[in-house]
Amino acid sequence: MESFVDADPALGPLLDRLLGADDRARLTPPLEELGRLAAGELDALAATADANPPQLRRYSPEGERIDEVEFHPAYHRLAEVAFARFGLAAMSHRPGVLGWPTPVPHVVKYALSYVYVQAEFGVACPLSMTDSAARVLRRYDPDGFADEIAALTATEMDGLATGAMFMTERQGGTDVGRTATEAVDRGGHWELTGRKWFASNVSADLVLTLARVPGQGEGTRGLGMFLVPRIRPDGTRNTYRIDRLKTKLGTRSMATGEVTLDGAYARPVGDLTRGFRQMAEMVNVSRLSNAMRAAALMRRAVNEATEHARRRQVFDVVLFDQPLMRATLLPLVVDTEAALGLVLECAARLDDADAGDDAAARLIRVLTPLAKYTLCKHARHVTGEAMEVRGGNGYIEDFVDPRLVRDSYLGSIWEGSSNVIALDVLRCLRRDAAHDHLVEVYRARLASLDRAVVGEVVDVLEDRWQRHHDRARAHLAGPVEEQQVGVAAWARAVSGTLMATLLVEQAAAEAADTGKHRTLLVATSYLASLRGAPVPPTSALRHLGEIVDGADVPVGAAREAFDEAVRDTWSEDEHV
Repeated sequence: MESFVDADPALGPLLDRLLGADDRARLTPPLEELGRLAAGELDALAATADANPPQLRRYSPEGERIDEVEFHPAYHRLAEVAFARFGLAAMSHRPGVLGWPTPVPHVVKYALSYVYVQAEFGVACPLSMTDSAARVLRRYDPDGFADEIAALTATEMDGLATGAMFMTERQGGTDVGRTATEAVDRGGHWELTGRKWFASNVSADLVLTLARVPGQGEGTRGLGMFLVPRIRPDGTRNTYRIDRLKTKLGTRSMATGEVTLDGAYARPVGDLTRGFRQMAEMVNVSRLSNAMRAAALMRRAVNEATEHARRRQVFDVVLFDQPLMRATLLPLVVDTEAALGLVLECAARLDDADAGDDAAARLIRVLTPLAKYTLCKHARHVTGEAMEVRGGNGYIEDFVDPRLVRDSYLGSIWEGSSNVIALDVLRCLRRDAAHDHLVEVYRARLASLDRAVVGEVVDVLEDRWQRHHDRARAHLAGPVEEQQVGVAAWARAVSGTLMATLLVEQAAAEAADTGKHRTLLVATSYLASLRGAPVPPTSALRHLGEIVDGADVPVGAAREAFDEAVRDTWSEDEHV
């Protein structure tokens, strides 16, 4: 595979629709370059870094406590490409990166990051946290931390400071209100004492963390946000210890550890009485990054599966041409395209929200947990199925499949497990009436589509949106316990309808602009799966090669698929 960009039939058309002409033209050269790098040099480096995880060196040869994390040179090269060559952590915060006259749109950043992650997942963690740390400091204390923001957004490795978020404690993972780390005011600075249990990018230069402020109250109300530098202003190492590195299932290239803060030098960030709310901004952006990474893992896994199936012969027939294999591959391809559409939709709405659009800010508040909840679960399924396509070799570490599966499981845990994220969706329904806003926005967008192209697909989706809305209102009228039990199924169902809506919207745009109907066939195939179809539509199976290659299909193929998608003989998800 020469380029991960060329192998992705959905990415280019989505960017054509979501970006203005100038931004799209500026993006093309670096996107093409990264596509080639990711499929070649970065892929080889990622395999090496995964096989040679970081090591903790606690003491210098002279016996001085140093707590240095040593990485394989492959990891350093991977970081150099991400942070310096493409400026992935800096581009949202300042002009000039990759030639942009302004900060780069989130759509561009997530598209580039999505291509990078198809080669390397581990470095994406410090990338995300460096990016989001800069965002938090810019939002809540830009004057007080101007030097730190400049270091976090540097595009030269010599001047770069990477960021991290040390929040999890043994007794208070999900329940952040139980954070026990104590903060003491020393006049010109604060000192933090406590233990952080799961600290990713543990060797970061600048760490954002939460600690309990004396006299501020219990629970999350009592927490302030602090910045803890690795090196104190006097040039000495800060007084926190890396107790050990975690041995993890995945993300082996990146260092995660346990940390003891022992009167560590710290500076307060923003309003100390709003520490938890400020940290939530970092968490939410990281959650969206999790969704992007899940989509990237899915795309890489699908590429591997389809490429293998096209090379492999079984019983003198190419595996890709065997009917059951086509029925296996098609749902994986369709799910992957749906995932990318949702990620870039979130990025576009985040762009609008950052530009001051209050409606978009309200929308991204619920889209983020929906995307994180749904796509991270889908990635586990897609990477596992793709590994099976390769057979016994898929289970061998010589191939990328095991790493994709291992890394995919992190997304459903990192920055909140699935149940935590589902409850966050419920919070959006209760506090913001997010169900009202979702239905209003996406039914209106469906109504604006050309029915000559998408036809009755719009009617089916509008009906689904209305039923989601009715079910949400019924849930919210019931006991709290039933609301919590029901919200996970509601989140899955509404995410599916949302992704189908986005696929249909993209299909209508492509039909209008290019006269092609490939994405409409993908959309109707996805709709069939939402409605419980026991097998994929026959016409989609017949045209799987065109779907994978991004080639056009006859308009009648999508019509056939839709006819199968709306048959009443299937049992739809009862939570629709």
